[in-house]
Amino acid sequence: MKYVIVSKNKIEEVDFTKVYETSKKTLRYKLDGSEFILKFEGDTPSFLEGKTEYTHSEILNILSGSEWTPEELEL
Repeated sequence: MKYVIVSKNKIEEVDFTKVYETSKKTLRYKLDGSEFILKFEGDTPSFLEGKTEYTHSEILNILSGSEWTPEELEL
């Protein structure tokens, strides 16, 4: 599994048939709403080319930070 952080202003470019999320409503957003995470397997979808890809452990580390998880829920 690969993970990519995407700016909210790119949401209309997402082809939900190429990623595990099924719609805008199933996305994990940064607390300030400025970014979201997509996950996929296999080849990088064209709309995600050039973006930094993260492993599962890397994205968990990012998600445990205060920008993604409220303080009272930090892992």
